[in-house]
Formats: sequence, structure tokens, C-alpha cells
Amino acid sequence: MTLHPPQPLKAPASASRPRRRRAAGRPVTRTEELRLQIADDIVRGRLAPGTPLEEVEIAKRYGVSRTPVREALRDLAASGLVEARPHRSALVAQPSLERLRGMFDVMAELEALCAGLCAVHMTAAERAGLEATHAELADLTRRGDEGGYTVLNERFHTTLYAGSHNDYLAELTLATRARLQPFRRAQFRTLGRLARSYEEHDRVVTAILRGDKAEAAAAMRAHILTVEVAYERYAESV
Repeated sequence: MTLHPPQPLKAPASASRPRRRRAAGRPVTRTEELRLQIADDIVRGRLAPGTPLEEVEIAKRYGVSRTPVREALRDLAASGLVEARPHRSALVAQPSLERLRGMFDVMAELEALCAGLCAVHMTAAERAGLEATHAELADLTRRGDEGGYTVLNERFHTTLYAGSHNDYLAELTLATRARLQPFRRAQFRTLGRLARSYEEHDRVVTAILRGDKAEAAAAMRAHILTVEVAYERYAESV
């Protein structure tokens, strides 16, 4: 990723658009909206490493209080996208490749464990719901709908966390996904990634429906590690 000199934060054109909604219908919170927008601008290279992120300026541009801004920057710092500095404004950071790979390694093991448990514990209704979501993803893939696929992809994975029937595991996996979300979203900007992602999902779903715990875990682990590679390719192209 090419480094650029620090530049002032600019409000994106989408700032005034209606608030996005998650696939399940729950409105995205203001903190989530801010976090996603700032993260996208960083990952896309619109906000270069070293750019100061002033809480007051961000709050003014988005018409919010400083509280959601502070929370969004804290979450981004956990992802390695923002460098928090005591008593000073945060800066756009450049997460090291080593840190990202470590995060993806943990994510792969957590999601593999979820998928394996789904093969054993998912109810008939949950399996039907998983198949329905998978079918929707197939339609979005055919239409090349990157935005729709990105949103529904979150529901697909969340369904697997819940299907593990292990609340603590689901909590850990969701927390880790939140840290990696900007990078997972960016991977869909690489050519042909939607189709490959769907094919990888298909192997996971097939194994779960067969009740094959080992294969479900292996397929999911391979999927997440492929996501990492896809992101790295995207980052190199920015």
C-alpha cells in the first residue's frame, strides 16, 4: 500500500445518506456507521497513514456527539487501523502484516470450531435457515452485488456462530470478527472474489448438512485463511 503525506479528514459523500441496516433488519448504530466509514476510507487509501483524526472535527462533520466518535476510534485502534495517543488526537495507522496474520489465524480457528460444532448441534430449523441464506448469497453472486453480498455474508457467519450452541465461543468469535471487519470487507473488492467466497461457503454448508464435523471445520478454516490472502492482494493493489 502506497504511503501518502498526512491529510485532513474529509467527510465522505455518503455521510448524509440514510443509515444502513444489517441483513437481519437491525439499524446500524451511529458508532458502527462511523467505524465502518472511517475504516473503509483507511483501507481504500483515502485516509493516509499519519492523518490526524480529531474527535471534535469528526463529530462536527457527522453531526454526532464525541461519544460515538471516541467509541469508533477505540474499536479501530483494536483493529490496528488507528493509533491511539494519550491526550492527543489519534492517527491513521498502518497495521503490520504480522499482526494481521496473527488475527486471521485466530479467526480461522474460532470459526472452524463454530462450523464443526454446527455440524453436530444445529437444529433442523437452523439448517434450513442456513440453506436459505446460502441461496440468497448465490443470487447476489450471480448479480455481482458486492454491497448486498457483504452485508448478507455477515448474517451467514453469525448464523454459524449461533448454530454452534456455545454462547461463549460465539461471543469470542463476534469480538474477533469486529476487529477484522474492515479487512474482511475489503477482500470483496478483488476481481472474482464473490464467486470464490460463495464456493468456499458451499463446501462449509455441505459438510454441516452432512453432519461432518471435521470437514466443516477444515472447510471453514481454509475459507478464512483465503480471506486473508484476498485482503493482502487487495492491499497491494491500492
